[in-house]
Amino acid sequence: MSTRVSDDEHPDFDPEGGLEGFQGQDALLSAVTVSEQLQDLVLDSGDVGEFLRELCVYSAALASADGDEPMDCAVTLYRRRRALTGGGNTDKARMLNEIQARMGEGPCLTALVEQHTVVVDETRTDLRWPEYAAALVKENVYSVLAVPLVLEQGAAASINFFSSTPFAFTAGIVASAEQYAAQAQKALRLAVRIGSKQQIAEDLQEAMKSRTAIDLAVGVIMGQQRCSQSAAFELLSRASSSRNQKLREVAEALLANITKSTVATHFEE
Repeated sequence: MSTRVSDDEHPDFDPEGGLEGFQGQDALLSAVTVSEQLQDLVLDSGDVGEFLRELCVYSAALASADGDEPMDCAVTLYRRRRALTGGGNTDKARMLNEIQARMGEGPCLTALVEQHTVVVDETRTDLRWPEYAAALVKENVYSVLAVPLVLEQGAAASINFFSSTPFAFTAGIVASAEQYAAQAQKALRLAVRIGSKQQIAEDLQEAMKSRTAIDLAVGVIMGQQRCSQSAAFELLSRASSSRNQKLREVAEALLANITKSTVATHFEE
């Protein structure tokens, strides 16, 4: 479902004009090839942030493939208990994304939250997000296409295209962009899933590092104070509270005073 100003209200608009990207006339833009290239982006990216940047570069190239106008593209990603994550193929695209996130409203966020395509045909006359529209006009952006990306529960995203041409996104281009988004969302879903697994592994390693330092510090206190494990842990906890420091930091400081070196937890590759 798309929301836009009807073309009938603009008799001077040429429905055959505008950008011609995403039309899929070239065999290189076949669904299979696009899917393979998107999968390669996932495999070649070190983390979700890098994938978002590369996705925007690739998407902008597709959108501009048959047109004269270079395209600015940005992706907005929401994940539960995390700040909005964004990516863009240009500094301008990233800036427009950041401005919208700061304002808390705009076509891209609407597409993300409401999960439907949003088209802004003319930013100088669109009244839905006047503050953000003014920011777009200031950057010579006169039309916007925002397409939702359906992810797993607890996550949502939109892919957003910015054009300096009014009425750039014809009905045909919007339909093609939505078909492309169906491919892109699969790749993003995989990238987010891999990123979540990586984060869990990193969090586990950090927890194990903390546990190592705390356990060693408790052992040192037990030897020094000739007390039980629970009593030693209580002493360490009190020191943490009185110094307003994390338990791990207090433990590491204690061990550093004794060993004169940093305690490390070793993980087998």
